[in-house]
Amino acid sequence: MNHEEYLRVIDEIIEKGPYSADWDSLSEHEVPAWYRRAKFGIFIHWGIYSVPAFGSEWYSRNMYIKDSSEYKHHLETYGAHKDFGYKDFIPMFKAEKFNAAEWAELFKEAGAKYVVPVAEHHDGFQMYKSGLSHWNAFEMGPCRDTLGELSEECMKRGIRNGASSHRIEHWFFMGHGKEFESDIKEPMKRGDFYWPAMQEKDHFDLFSEPVPTKEFLDDWLARCCELVDEYHPKIIYFDWWIQHSCAKEYLKKFAAYYYNRAYEWGEDVAINYKHDSFMFGTAVVDIERGMFSDIKPYFWQTDTSVALNSWCYTENNRYREASSIICDLVDIVSKNGCLLLNIGPKADGTIPAEDAGILREIGAWLKINGEAIYDTKVWRYHGEGPTEVTEGQFSDGTKKNFTSQDIRYTVKGSKLYAAPLRESGDGTYDFTLLGEKDASKKANFHGIIKNIEMLGNDEPVLWTRDEEALHIKSGIIGTDKPVVFKITLA
Repeated sequence: MNHEEYLRVIDEIIEKGPYSADWDSLSEHEVPAWYRRAKFGIFIHWGIYSVPAFGSEWYSRNMYIKDSSEYKHHLETYGAHKDFGYKDFIPMFKAEKFNAAEWAELFKEAGAKYVVPVAEHHDGFQMYKSGLSHWNAFEMGPCRDTLGELSEECMKRGIRNGASSHRIEHWFFMGHGKEFESDIKEPMKRGDFYWPAMQEKDHFDLFSEPVPTKEFLDDWLARCCELVDEYHPKIIYFDWWIQHSCAKEYLKKFAAYYYNRAYEWGEDVAINYKHDSFMFGTAVVDIERGMFSDIKPYFWQTDTSVALNSWCYTENNRYREASSIICDLVDIVSKNGCLLLNIGPKADGTIPAEDAGILREIGAWLKINGEAIYDTKVWRYHGEGPTEVTEGQFSDGTKKNFTSQDIRYTVKGSKLYAAPLRESGDGTYDFTLLGEKDASKKANFHGIIKNIEMLGNDEPVLWTRDEEALHIKSGIIGTDKPVVFKITLA
C-alpha cells in the first residue's frame, strides 16, 4: 500500500485500541517478562557504510563535510563527490557471503536472547523488503531481505527478533552535500534516496529549525509501522533524534499502533528510547555507551559496542576486551538492566574474527555462569567495592579497573549469586554485605546460609561468617573474568 493508505490503516488500528495515542494510555503498557529475564542481546550495524569501512557508520554524512577525514579519504579513494557519491556504494554492497543461519548460530553460542539489527540507519537505506521505498536491500545491493532472513533464523533458535530505526535523523543527515558540487542536489522529492537533505543544526536542540515537515514525519511513521506489520519485531529500538519536539505526537501514534498490533497478535513487545523522548513509564530507557552507577527500581538497557570507535565495521576498529564487557554485563544486570551489545559485519556479510571471538568468549562465560544472569532479579543492594562506576552515556571508554573487592549480587528463588568482578589471586574473598550481624540492630543481611558453591569449579568452597563479613576460600581458577558464587539460603 502507499503512504496515504498506510496512514489510514494506522489511524484505524489506533481507534480500535486498547491503547490510544496519549501518554496516559501508553503508560499502562507493561515491560514484557521475557525481556526482563533475557538480560543480553545483540545489536547489529550493517549497511552501505560497511563498504567504505572508514571512520564510522556516519560515513554518509561526514564524507560530504569538507576537510573531514572522511571527505579527504573519499576524494583520494573514490574521486570527486559529483562523480561518485554515497549512492554509488550500493552496487558494491553485495553481502555475497551473508548466511543468516550462521549468524544466528553465533548469537546463540554467545548466549544472546534477543537480536536487534539496524533496519534503517541515518543514511536512509532499508535493510529489508519495503513497499514504501525502492531504496532497500531487497531491490538493490544484496537483493535479499536481510532483516527477514535473520529474523527467521533467530526465531528458529528461540532468539527473539527486534529491529531499530534511525530514520528520523535522515532529515538532516545528507544536507552538507548541498554545500558544494556533489551528487546531492535539488530538486528532491519523497522517494528519492537523499531526500530531504535539510540543513543541519544543533543535534540536541529540541526545537531546532528547519523543523521536519508533516510529509517527512508521515513517511517516518509509515516506515516504522511497516516494520511492525511485516516482521513482528519484539523490540523496536529508536536512536536519539526522536526527542525533537516535532516528533512527540508521532511517537505516541507509533507506540499506540505497535502496542495495539502486539495485543492483537498476542505478542509481548517493547520500545527502547533515549533522552526522555518517550514519557517515562511508556517504554524502556536506554543509555548509549554508558550505565547507571546504582540500582534502579525500573528496568533499563545499555547499548554499547565491541568496538570503541565505531558501531560499524571499519578497517581500524579498536576492540574492547571480552572480560571488560562481561564485567559490565554483570554490573548492569545487578542494577536491574540488560546489555545490548553491538557488532559490525563486513560488507560481504561475514562477521569479523574479532567480533566473533568476543561473542564466543562471552558465550563461554555465560554457559558456566549464566544462571547468575538470566531470569534473575535484583537483590536489596546491587553490590559493594571500592571502584566507582561513572554514570551516564558515552562512558564505556573509561577503564574501570575492577578488583576482587568489587562484588555484584543477583537473586533467583532461594539462590543468592555473588560475583567478584576480578579473581582474588589466592582464592579468598570477603563479602561485607553478608556479615553475620545482630538481627536486632541495623544490618545488611540476616539470612541463614545452607551451602556455597563456585560455578564452574567442582572444588569445595570453604567459608565462615563473622560480624564483619562472609569469608570464602575457594580453588584458584586463573581467569580474568568475574567468578560467581552460588549461595543457597534456608
